[in-house]
Amino acid sequence: MADGGELVKATERLLEGRHGRLGAAALRAACVDLYEFWLGKGASAAGVDTAEPGVALAAVGGLGRSELVPFSDLDLLLLHNGNSRVGEIADAIWYPLWDAKIGLDHSVRTPGEALKVASEDLRTAMGLLDIRHISGDAEITARLAAAARDQWRRTARKRMDDLSDAVRQRWARSGEIAQSAEPDLKHGRGGLRDFAVLEALAAAQLTARPGEELLAAKSLLLDVRTELRRELRRERDILSAPEAETVAGELGFGDRFTLARKLSGAGRTIAYAVDVALRSTVEPPKARFGRRPVRTPLDEGVVLHGNEVALARDALPAKDPALLLRVAAASARIRKPIAHGTLRALADTAPELRAPWPADALKALVELLGAGEGLVDAVEALDRTGLWARLFPEWGAVRDLPPRSPVHSWTVDRHLVRAAVEASKLTTTVSRPDLLLIGALLHDIGKGRDADHSELGAKISAQVAARLGLSTADSALVSAMVRHHLLLPHTATRRDISDPATIQRVTKTLDENLVLLELLHALTTADSLATGPGVWTDWKARLLAELVSGCEEALHGKGFVPPEPMGAEQRELVAEAVASGRGEVRITAAGKVVTVVLAVPARAELLAPAAGVLALNSLEVHAAVLRGHDGGRAGVFTASPKFGSLPDVTLLREQFARAVAGTLPLTQRLAAKERDYGGGEAQSAGAKVIWFDDETSGRDTVVVELRAANRIGLLYRVAGALRRCEAEVRWAKVATLGGAVVDSFAVAPRSGWVDQAWRSKVEAALLAAAS
Repeated sequence: MADGGELVKATERLLEGRHGRLGAAALRAACVDLYEFWLGKGASAAGVDTAEPGVALAAVGGLGRSELVPFSDLDLLLLHNGNSRVGEIADAIWYPLWDAKIGLDHSVRTPGEALKVASEDLRTAMGLLDIRHISGDAEITARLAAAARDQWRRTARKRMDDLSDAVRQRWARSGEIAQSAEPDLKHGRGGLRDFAVLEALAAAQLTARPGEELLAAKSLLLDVRTELRRELRRERDILSAPEAETVAGELGFGDRFTLARKLSGAGRTIAYAVDVALRSTVEPPKARFGRRPVRTPLDEGVVLHGNEVALARDALPAKDPALLLRVAAASARIRKPIAHGTLRALADTAPELRAPWPADALKALVELLGAGEGLVDAVEALDRTGLWARLFPEWGAVRDLPPRSPVHSWTVDRHLVRAAVEASKLTTTVSRPDLLLIGALLHDIGKGRDADHSELGAKISAQVAARLGLSTADSALVSAMVRHHLLLPHTATRRDISDPATIQRVTKTLDENLVLLELLHALTTADSLATGPGVWTDWKARLLAELVSGCEEALHGKGFVPPEPMGAEQRELVAEAVASGRGEVRITAAGKVVTVVLAVPARAELLAPAAGVLALNSLEVHAAVLRGHDGGRAGVFTASPKFGSLPDVTLLREQFARAVAGTLPLTQRLAAKERDYGGGEAQSAGAKVIWFDDETSGRDTVVVELRAANRIGLLYRVAGALRRCEAEVRWAKVATLGGAVVDSFAVAPRSGWVDQAWRSKVEAALLAAAS
């Protein structure tokens, strides 16, 4: 009987390199030779070679693939054709391994039994694809190998749903290789298990065999796994920072940061290949009555085709610079992948977005950043195909950059994307959700260089913001967010926040800018949540809230800006409406942006009819200002079509007139439109109502601000809610910022004074309208 202790000692001699240190690949090859020799010797001693009828010892797993890394479990299969002594033979092989405490996954089966288990268990079916004969009757091993491959080829496509589910469940448990500070080399997304999936799909002739880039990625993962186990002298597949430094040196990468970037790239390569392979092999839902999958419009030039986001048939990527961002935003919003062909077409034909970006491109970017969890996969798809670098050339310095601090769970680039995801849940806490999302994406963009990352990042972000098309003032705000993104957490946790001098120092640093203060509050929360477990605590949240509250009190009255007075054109239109006693309309268009000016006499309804008709015609309101003047009111609405081209101007005028007169059933029509097109919108932060008491004069008027996720017909529902509360809108200022809206209204009760009961009624109605 073979001695398992001798196998352990021989393995240790290989690891110690007494006769010269072996490289990672050579060490694996030596382990394969050693274990094959020992198992062959032990199997012969147990009677495998002399037993009748045929008996064979075979290996699967790492030994089966000739990729045995140190301290791996052995996956062994004792095959037989009904031999009565097989139990005795198995014990003679297994016990020395158990006695030596060598990990062992074993089974004793006939070929028929093995095939039956494989037909029911995916892991067994895929494992048999790598079966390797060790000792005994080679014919029985070869017969099983051929039958297992044939069975897999015949049944693999039918098992793709189960395989896809198993892979995604494993990803959920183990995280991913790319952009992780402590990657799981075997089970993580983009790891060695995923490469085995690619090889299994190729064996089933469902995909091509892995090419050179994938093979190089696999080789790197194997080498790192080998060196990690050599260093630790035990089984481990998660690479932490201390071991990474040693492994990097042994593999010639200099330091762990270089190794981390290489690993992240390898993980991305494998993960992307697996994602595409699974999507191409999992059968899509069958269309009803044999028809092709429905193409559902998602945005201008973007459709959902089957389960993938794709280009519409009439899309012109070469002539539409913003199309790339609309595709990504739609994918992120509905959590569906971008079709591989669409990514290829965009990579080949999408033109460069020249500075400053057009307004529709900036809008699509904000929608993408505000989409929530779907942002991660959308950015990864763009980055993998080189499209993200076209949008943000500065990204190269932080791509796959490992964190310096052990509290970070992600590489810097993934942390920035995660920060935007967390910021999307906080958009209703700020008056400028668009700047919050952009600031979250850029707050650490200065890392990876030999400079203070906040100061350098402020300069870089100012340049990026200007390129995106932000105004000078907004670019300065984004830059200030990046420059001071550590101010609030450092002050809250290291200073006496009850000291007035502390409050004064913070407000002075922020130039007494209340908007910047609330942006930094939300950014600090998002940054902490995106860092890693335990970084954001109730204690930290309470300290931060107390600091911000003190600063807000010191800056009271400096955060709200009412709308500009009415212009000459609007005053002229109001005079016409008052003289005629009916609504007057002027419409101008510049490209796909339409400006609608509507004036009515004081007694006529304005906001609800205007908002309803624009929504009915799929015109998305980007900004609106309502003001009163000399017995009338006027509203200026800036909008653009969600789909297709601008509606007929004559039709708009006719519908406005009917809506003002109350003869157009807007509520029913908008409800039907939302049922048809309102699905699949991103998860967003809950709506929030804020009251500003000191922004108007008199006891009868207050300013109420609604911050909410945008939806079809939202402004129309809000106007209706205010009307039902007997709230007269003295003026309004509406802004749509990506997927969020910030709508401000100076309101007064039609009778009585402003009291708490009336406020509560208005607030409840607004929140219900936004839900």
